[in-house]
Amino acid sequence: MDIRQDVLDTFHVQFQEAPTLLVRAPGRVNLIGEHTDYNDGFVMPLAIDRAIWIALRPRHDGIVRVTSLDFEAPITFSLENLTAHDDKTPSEYAKGIAWALQGEGYVLKGFEGVMKGDVPIGAGLSSSAAFELAIARAFCAVSGIDWEPKRMALLAQKTENQWIGVKTGIMDQMISATGIADHAILIDCRSLDLEPAPLPTEARVVVLDTGTRRGLLGTAYNERREQCETAAAHFGVAVLRDVDAETFEARSEELDEITRKRARHVITENMRTVAAKEAMHKGQIKRLGELMNASHVSLRDDFEVSSPALNAIVECAQSHPGCYGARMTGGGFGGCAVALVQIAHIEDFVEQVIACYIRRTNLQPNVYVCRATNGASLESLD
Repeated sequence: MDIRQDVLDTFHVQFQEAPTLLVRAPGRVNLIGEHTDYNDGFVMPLAIDRAIWIALRPRHDGIVRVTSLDFEAPITFSLENLTAHDDKTPSEYAKGIAWALQGEGYVLKGFEGVMKGDVPIGAGLSSSAAFELAIARAFCAVSGIDWEPKRMALLAQKTENQWIGVKTGIMDQMISATGIADHAILIDCRSLDLEPAPLPTEARVVVLDTGTRRGLLGTAYNERREQCETAAAHFGVAVLRDVDAETFEARSEELDEITRKRARHVITENMRTVAAKEAMHKGQIKRLGELMNASHVSLRDDFEVSSPALNAIVECAQSHPGCYGARMTGGGFGGCAVALVQIAHIEDFVEQVIACYIRRTNLQPNVYVCRATNGASLESLD
């Protein structure tokens, strides 16, 4: 499926001429570092080769109108007097990006075009962040605004938090904006410092979608945050980022069992994420896989955000000889796992994991073999 060509061809049919601009923004998967972001910790995602594409041309009447090949309703609104609505339609996300940009003093022009993507919706691969960054990239391109990836990621997060009303961290928007081909990026969620880490050339990242969705996530997510805050307060710090392993070990018995387990996950997950970055720089692929496996155990047993479906697909993946490591990824209770798999074994891995998972759960998974790509970009029209 050539999405790039689809949007170019459809634009030509719809407008009887070629577009003047083509933008792309990728989805993402988090390799390691889960539930650490709201503790000011470390995450290590990569931008994947599944993206939102928009072929477009500028308008001069302050109107945005985009035909979506994925949704029935077009995206359409005026840049004047923007008002928020409760719905979470693509138009609302696009309006929110316009609102965030205007709030920073940017003068925007409208545009029209055609949009399509292949980031699965609801699978935990950040289709919403990809869309937000694609719209931001389009506005910058038609309005003559310099593209500042980190700043645009923060404005996209502001859109999600304040316009849409979803309290996300910065990871999704940051990696969609700043991704680097063939690399994951260690993001320090406190300083927003970014450190690229090279992915092993002999392996591929494989996303394993369980086909289940995160029905309990909202309540459990808030509960986990509160438990982390309770633990941090006990140690006299604002967030668990500031508790080292030695301090935790010396005083962990002072905590009740649940709070102790939650804190242990966050503290050790930060250590694993930094260690994973170091392993990647040293080419220690087996070590990276071991850290991913340990992350899953911690998420399953200490943070208790896995699920029977996630455990099944991770165990199916880990049992394959070509798999270096696998773990659940994302908020938990459903969604996706991520595996690191030797290239020579990819086809057999996909076949065997699908069969194993169906056998264990009677559910049909989706499997995506991914490459790490660059962040949101203007693409060639040739």
